[in-house]
Amino acid sequence: MGRYMLRRLLTALLTVALVTVLNFLLMRLAPGDPVQIIAGMNNPSAEQMAALTERYGLNKPLGEQLWIYIKQLAGGDMGTSYTYNQPVASLIGETMSPSMLLALTSCVLAFALGTAIGLVCARHEGKALDNIMSSVSYLFDSMPPFWLGLIMILFFASTLHWLPTSGMVNLRSPATGWGHVADVMTHLTLPCATMTLIQIPQYLRITRSSVVQAMQEDYMTTFRAAGMSEGRIFRRYVLKNAILPTLTVFGISLAYVVSGAALVEIVFAWPGMGRLMLNAINRRDYPVLMGIYLMISVAVAVMTMLVDLIYAWLDPRIRLSK
Repeated sequence: MGRYMLRRLLTALLTVALVTVLNFLLMRLAPGDPVQIIAGMNNPSAEQMAALTERYGLNKPLGEQLWIYIKQLAGGDMGTSYTYNQPVASLIGETMSPSMLLALTSCVLAFALGTAIGLVCARHEGKALDNIMSSVSYLFDSMPPFWLGLIMILFFASTLHWLPTSGMVNLRSPATGWGHVADVMTHLTLPCATMTLIQIPQYLRITRSSVVQAMQEDYMTTFRAAGMSEGRIFRRYVLKNAILPTLTVFGISLAYVVSGAALVEIVFAWPGMGRLMLNAINRRDYPVLMGIYLMISVAVAVMTMLVDLIYAWLDPRIRLSK
């Protein structure tokens, strides 16, 4: 077990390093000039362009730029944003908490609700409830997140006036203590509901298909012939085997909570990392993009290792020591 985790850790570190180098090279080779955007589009002078290029080190060879970035990263420095003129770590720190609050809450809710509904549909395979829930899941799965968010705003905020349309807090009457918590939860409701509804279908379908497949295995017939009750068979054997694919999807989804949900955050003016990432893409802000992509790659590597451990705990047939 220990040797396996050590190998996985080394593999994860190598993967993160490789992804970092590839992101750096692809970003620099992509169309667009950050200096042109920083200087403005109204015919900046050649001297101004040259000064900005030298200031941000973009006049150096690509290999030298990469080496400088790696040395800075090894020292804990993610660089300075071209657009905001602030440390990248500071910008990410300011936007990570709102993004994780929104994305993590929606991920957990979608996992719990989607898995529960999938279990119910599998137990009633082919019946009216199964057909209705499957049809509804396809409906929500086909909806673009930004469109569903706009519909939620139009109905619950603009028409019924139950919930705020945007933001994370009410800036006109800032609250403290539990009042602040309630204010954040009120603003969180619509964007969280939007992301949850979009994610539920994948958990529903995966859980349903896994349970149906597990209930058709030969050993289930043996348990039934031995007189074991359906409820006990389902709890002790079907559920553990069927939940593994769902956990894989959930683990990968959790890995991306650090990047937020850009389109949903823009629709609801949520001050998260998704908006920061889109702004950085539009402005070719290389340091900010590199910082965000680095965090995503680390999160994916960590969550993959955690999912492997959970797999081993749920299914003893998986021998990690081999």
